[in-house]
Amino acid sequence: MKLAGHDAMARQADERTATYRVKLPRRIVERPLRQVARRVLMALTVLVTTALIVWSDRDGYNDTSDGKVDFLDSFYYATVTLSTTGYGDIVPVSDLARLVNIFVITPLRVLFLIILVGTTLEVLTERTREEWRLNRWRSTLRDHVVVVGFGTKGRSAVETLCAAGLKPEQVVVVDPSPKVIDAATASGYAGVMGDATRSSVLLRAEVQKARKIIIATQRDDTAVLVTLTARQLNRGAKIVACVREEENAPLVRQSGADAVITSASAAGRLLGLSVHSPHAGAVIDDLIQQGSGLDLIERPVVKPEVGLKPRDVEDLVVSVVRGHRVLGYDDEAIGTLQPADRLITITRVSPQSRTVRG
Repeated sequence: MKLAGHDAMARQADERTATYRVKLPRRIVERPLRQVARRVLMALTVLVTTALIVWSDRDGYNDTSDGKVDFLDSFYYATVTLSTTGYGDIVPVSDLARLVNIFVITPLRVLFLIILVGTTLEVLTERTREEWRLNRWRSTLRDHVVVVGFGTKGRSAVETLCAAGLKPEQVVVVDPSPKVIDAATASGYAGVMGDATRSSVLLRAEVQKARKIIIATQRDDTAVLVTLTARQLNRGAKIVACVREEENAPLVRQSGADAVITSASAAGRLLGLSVHSPHAGAVIDDLIQQGSGLDLIERPVVKPEVGLKPRDVEDLVVSVVRGHRVLGYDDEAIGTLQPADRLITITRVSPQSRTVRG
């Protein structure tokens, strides 16, 4: 595996992204372009209305240049009046024109200014609101899951966790692609755009407060560097990484990963099993599809199950987790189930209930 030149690529990625920014899931609001278009339309409506009012009473106005007010002069007067420029070359001279200016055009001028100033205030308010949301998000985020890489593997991992009960607001996605981050926030997850081999990027994802870290990058060398960085920032988090080649798995473990999944080998074994025993392959595929059919889950031992043998449990027990050991269901060392044990079981998910115990 080649790690040389990675720092240069990381620097180039930093230059492309310029700054690492956190993007939270957006609420349902009107699109900025539509907001601007709506305000421009309102301003033009006020301008045209004012010009038509002046044109309808053009004999009550005087133009110092030629004494007459034509259609173009009406729009000119409306423009300088609404913008409070007021050159004074066109003025109302009749009592009716002056009354219209007092009771009609002046309120239109105020409305026009409100539209212009309101656009600026809305932008400032939106920035303040987003800053407040970001600060609140940082202060309340605890024991979350950081997912580095939101491709097929990362997205599937998040979907599996959410099907098992994880809330979307407890997921932070880190990826260098703006489009990927947009897709993540559209799904309800927080996103951080940048190179995850950089500690500054992971710190923006609050990795130091995360409980679990999933590393699903496209390259094995990137997975090694991300694992090293994440482990330095968080000594207690559980790190699960995915690599393409099995020969790179030991290096990722040495970098600090608690578990390493080899995608190429796993896919190859499933392919071989599907060829040798198609039905067995279908069952395995069903087990890894969370939320439908048969599910392979880990859950705590419930009180009525304490003192029973694994075979006596209602669910089909595959293994028993006791301390740091994983014991097979038929291991004589298990004896009877203890309150602190955890069970790895195969259960059928009903259409009415998709929740997983524990």
